[in-house]
Amino acid sequence: MRRALPMNQSMRVAVHDRYGPPDVLHISTAPRPAPGSGQVLVRVRASTVNGGEVIGRQGRLKLITGRRFPRQIGIDFSGEIVALGADVSKFEIGDAVWGAVDERGDAGAAAEYVAVDVTQLSLAPAHLTPIEASTLLAGGNTALVALRDTVSLAPGERVLIRGAAGGVGSVAVQVAKMLGAHVTGLASLATADFVRSLGADEVVDYNTPPDELGDFDVVFDTRGTRLRDFRRHLARGGRMITIAFDIDRPVRSLGYIAFSVIHASRRVRLFLGHPNGVLFATLAQAADAGHLKPVVDSVFPLERIAEAHARLERGGVRGKVVIDVGEPR
Repeated sequence: MRRALPMNQSMRVAVHDRYGPPDVLHISTAPRPAPGSGQVLVRVRASTVNGGEVIGRQGRLKLITGRRFPRQIGIDFSGEIVALGADVSKFEIGDAVWGAVDERGDAGAAAEYVAVDVTQLSLAPAHLTPIEASTLLAGGNTALVALRDTVSLAPGERVLIRGAAGGVGSVAVQVAKMLGAHVTGLASLATADFVRSLGADEVVDYNTPPDELGDFDVVFDTRGTRLRDFRRHLARGGRMITIAFDIDRPVRSLGYIAFSVIHASRRVRLFLGHPNGVLFATLAQAADAGHLKPVVDSVFPLERIAEAHARLERGGVRGKVVIDVGEPR
């Protein structure tokens, strides 16, 4: 189905002109992108706030991210295709899709439109709204590759999800159950019922000393701290994977991860995801089959993206903080 684009050639986009607290974020205008060969133009309906974006906006990674401003923000998106570039035959205008922008590029998903390669998106889950779907993207991709592919979590194995109520952990609990594991969620007591509702077999207070947790076949860590303490509680042949490192002690944290290689199967693996359309299609199938359900913590309009970032920074999040992009202007 062909749909005409609005006549306005500009779009709203969330940017920051310097590093700092959430209020450095504001809404600006930028030219609406045009899809190149092998790309589609997506009208974004929803995006989410991810921990890596918060750290980047704070300037704690500026040795890597540099000082070029203004900088757009946002990684994942859900929406619909409104224009096709050359050599695109897999998708049609009007398709509901979800995906991720290339983090190495300049585009951000917290915008009215994004032009993305067809390899970076798939059809969205048929029964979810864009806001609901967006909550499964980043966490689902990370958890699926980390648990299924990297550490080969097997049915019946015991897995500990550290940070089980957060944006990634809340989806990791569901992915682990989908893979047939016995899941223990490490979270605050205030979020225990929420984590159980996701399918966790047990929920343990995150203040519990690690030596009281017992042994696990797999530890899935979302924090990047106290890695040594948690690695000690791997069962024989156990595997540990972390999706973060201690940003306040990066040399020490990364050094320990590298040192752990000598422990063979008990090494700590650092996972940095590279999402793609094949993974998103798998996640969509899992969601449509009822294995994954949305994890919406809160929803903010694009104009209040600073408040959305502040919400994530305050902690205590249950699932994902979502940006509702709204209608084009």
